[in-house]
Amino acid sequence: MKISVIGAGNVGASCALEVAQREIATEVILLDIKENYANGKALDMWQTASVDGFDTRVIGVTNDYARTANSEIVIITSGKPRSPGMSRDDLIATNADIVRSVTEQVVKHSPKAIIIIVSNPLDVMSYCAFLTAKIDSKRVFGMAGILDTARYRMFLSEALNVSHKEIQAILMGGHGDTMVPLPRYTTVAGIPVTELIEKDKLDAIIDRTKKGGGEIVNLLGTSAWYAPAAAAAQMAEAIIKDQKRVFPVCAWLQGEYGLKDIYLGVPVVLGKNGIEKIIELKLNEEETASLHSSAKAVKEVMDVYDKMTV
Repeated sequence: MKISVIGAGNVGASCALEVAQREIATEVILLDIKENYANGKALDMWQTASVDGFDTRVIGVTNDYARTANSEIVIITSGKPRSPGMSRDDLIATNADIVRSVTEQVVKHSPKAIIIIVSNPLDVMSYCAFLTAKIDSKRVFGMAGILDTARYRMFLSEALNVSHKEIQAILMGGHGDTMVPLPRYTTVAGIPVTELIEKDKLDAIIDRTKKGGGEIVNLLGTSAWYAPAAAAAQMAEAIIKDQKRVFPVCAWLQGEYGLKDIYLGVPVVLGKNGIEKIIELKLNEEETASLHSSAKAVKEVMDVYDKMTV
């Protein structure tokens, strides 16, 4: 059982270690184009195995995609991270070239792999990978909603002074300021969150969630990495173990929610085949309008990508 992580930067390296610690693969291959960069990081990670007690072998390689051959899952984190003042959309030209090139190599060496995209701008990079891979869209999707939901749940946990383990939540839409948190589908031990917190406080948490990535960029001068890495590893675990977990994932829509030919965050069932099912929630008029507004913003960036590739 092999899982490959492409890109050994902050997100990729953290993701490789998360996957190794979960022991869901015999081998984790960490690849980067920078000479010996992934090799050194992987060696360091592997040496933690005797301390943390995991058996997964972590191996780093420099631009050698043959070493990733026959991976069950490939997690693509390659690309330039955001810096202060930069939106995810500003990254499109640079990262599209990177993701396209990486995806070509992935499909060449692991034609049966499930591909998880983490590179930003997430929705459009998922679209880029799908067009490049030319495989079933159920095997090409993006990590976004799990990360956004994690932030939402932690902010709620703090405000309500309850364990995050008691909070279930769904977010939909694009990965960015137009995302659509759904209070109506947010519960605390089965109790609707709207019964436990004032509307103005909930609205503030929702606004903070939408800007969660930017908040970290402003603090660190670069994008987050621990939470995105953990989210991607959780997706990989659900697939490898065929857990049939329900997660918000950036998926290719073909009529669901009245949307077509777009990658957008929606709840899905994740299992051994990738996306086993796209779940269509019964949204009210306000929720539907917000989702379609988010979709419009994502589609505009997808159109920019399409014009770049003509």
